Amino acid sequence: MRRLTRLTQLALLTVGGATIFCPSSALAADGEPPQDSSGAGAAFFISRDNEGFSTQRVAAEYLPAFRHGDALTGGRYTVHHFEQDDWARTAQQLTILHRNVDPATTNGWQLEAGLSRQGEHTLFTADGSYHAALAAQTSVEAFINRDWVETRNALDRGVHFTFVGAVLEQGLGPHLTVVGVAGYQDFSDGNHRNHGRIKLIVQPDLSLGLTLQARYRMYTSASDDVGGAYFNPDRYDEAMLALGWRQRFRGWVGNLTAGLGQQRVGDAPHTPTRLLELGAQAPIGRGYAFRMRAGLNRSASFNGPDYSYHYAQAEWIVAF
Repeated sequence: MRRLTRLTQLALLTVGGATIFCPSSALAADGEPPQDSSGAGAAFFISRDNEGFSTQRVAAEYLPAFRHGDALTGGRYTVHHFEQDDWARTAQQLTILHRNVDPATTNGWQLEAGLSRQGEHTLFTADGSYHAALAAQTSVEAFINRDWVETRNALDRGVHFTFVGAVLEQGLGPHLTVVGVAGYQDFSDGNHRNHGRIKLIVQPDLSLGLTLQARYRMYTSASDDVGGAYFNPDRYDEAMLALGWRQRFRGWVGNLTAGLGQQRVGDAPHTPTRLLELGAQAPIGRGYAFRMRAGLNRSASFNGPDYSYHYAQAEWIVAF
């Protein structure tokens, strides 16, 4: 933990130094970075769960092409550190990243692809999506995520997954939106899951930034024996009611989501779930990009039926 903390401080000081010494060259006359600006950044992620499993990630980024946080091309080096009781594991990852997303509509695509090495195992990783509008109130998105299963047993065995799927978003007038998700998750140990999600979003007043959400998600697993590598019921269901809030202040965007629900693992009785997430993002076109998220979550995951965890993450990029 102490070593990762020092890495975090070093990465943030490096980017902070770029902010202090390079602001004038990074900004055009109108306060926006020039079209051909480059950038450098740092990112971190920390989490801890109720079973004492913790994750820390620290990354440094170099971006030969940088316009804003959703329009960039470059590379990232990440150190991952996992701990639980007397066990620890470190992973290193090299990633190529590209984002070309319109902040106003979220249309566009982004992809992070690279190699990760932990223990004696190497994995080609990917995290990408493509979002497009089909009509005034209809949009679609395709996504892919390929990564390690982050439990102690799964990391020791090198178990990983590939998750692909599609999202359909349909507006039903100015105050109502329906979002549906269908996904397929393939595990390297021979298991696979079919995922389905649906979300109903009601916006009572378009000027308040407030939404009422009804969420439902489920998945079914093909295998009933994964050797204890990760939590794997034959079926999982969760229904949740959530409140969302999103506001702008001097160009900054803040959002908050809070929800309460019920989950069912296989044939077991229903148990409560809860969700609390908040985030912030800096204004576009200021010669830097900053975004952060933090949250608390209690619901079944890879680790168990009563799994709960908290996390925080941030990314900071400056142009030069």
